[in-house]
Amino acid sequence: MAENRIDSTSIGILTSDNTEYSVDTQQQDSTTQSKETEYTNSDFNKQWGYYLDITDIQEVIDAKAEWTIGKGFKADPMTKFILDGIKGYGKDTFNTILENMIVMNEVGEDAYAEIIRDKKDNLINLKVLNTGRMKIVFDQKGIIKRYELMESGKGKGSIKFKPEEIFHLSRNRRGDEMHGRSMIDVLVTLIEAKQQAIVDQVKVNHRFVSPQFKHKMKTDDPTEIAAYKAKMDATTGTGENIYEPMDVAEAEVIAIAPNSTLNQMAWINYLDAAIYRAAGVPQFIAGGATGFTNASEKVAYLAWQQRIEKKQLFIEEQVGAQLGLKIELEFPASIENDLLTDNRKDGPENIDPSETTVG
Repeated sequence: MAENRIDSTSIGILTSDNTEYSVDTQQQDSTTQSKETEYTNSDFNKQWGYYLDITDIQEVIDAKAEWTIGKGFKADPMTKFILDGIKGYGKDTFNTILENMIVMNEVGEDAYAEIIRDKKDNLINLKVLNTGRMKIVFDQKGIIKRYELMESGKGKGSIKFKPEEIFHLSRNRRGDEMHGRSMIDVLVTLIEAKQQAIVDQVKVNHRFVSPQFKHKMKTDDPTEIAAYKAKMDATTGTGENIYEPMDVAEAEVIAIAPNSTLNQMAWINYLDAAIYRAAGVPQFIAGGATGFTNASEKVAYLAWQQRIEKKQLFIEEQVGAQLGLKIELEFPASIENDLLTDNRKDGPENIDPSETTVG
């Protein structure tokens, strides 16, 4: 038997896990001095995958789109007549087209629809296009020169559009960048942390129901060890009793005391709330529990209303600038008057500022 020597101890090499957190510098995606500068969202398929697969992302993005459209648009009779005739791919309405485009620009930075006009330049249709296949081409001065819809399949070409032939919604475009910013990119770190925490919690629950055992066998014979392992593994799976001679082996459960480790559920709940804060959507909007008081929920709702009305103003202005039509999007349900009435009746309420954070 080998000697148990203290000088046989070895020391590992720490990885970069303990390095201090830092933020990388970023350059804006600006146009160059070339005659033409092209931009295509190469991350769209990944962003779209997150939207389809992660319920939290779907909820916050769909909530923004649904509330922005609200009760639909209001317009003068002539404008309403024109917009009521828009059918998109055949079964759309103007409201569903706008809601679709809001979702697409929250997910994929930008949303596009082909503007279809008759020979007299009257608007007759809007057809939503694939964000992942759209290319924006800028001139040397940084102005949009044309759009190109790249056809799928090897060797395929592209369909070119003049700037005035595309209805384009760009989310949170900043500086002189060529594109908007996806909400997905802001949420990814939190989403991945939550998914990992859920996986870890599943493992903890499974080990509680089916614990691991450590067996100390009083033999070093490979054949005996293999036979013992086979018996124990098979018996553990069936839950049957185990019978063996005295002093053949010792077994102990590998377990962690319930209160001796981090509470994953508390961490998951924290991440859940952080996701909604980062998205700027109060949890109760999507039907989730928040722990807010009634008073603070009212204030959070008012803050949410300001966000939605800002998005509605953006859509209204873009419809006016790009389609030449004036519309007004109606907010679904305001509680501002109710809140003012309550305050007059009861006086100012004591509200913890930390409870009213919307994100």
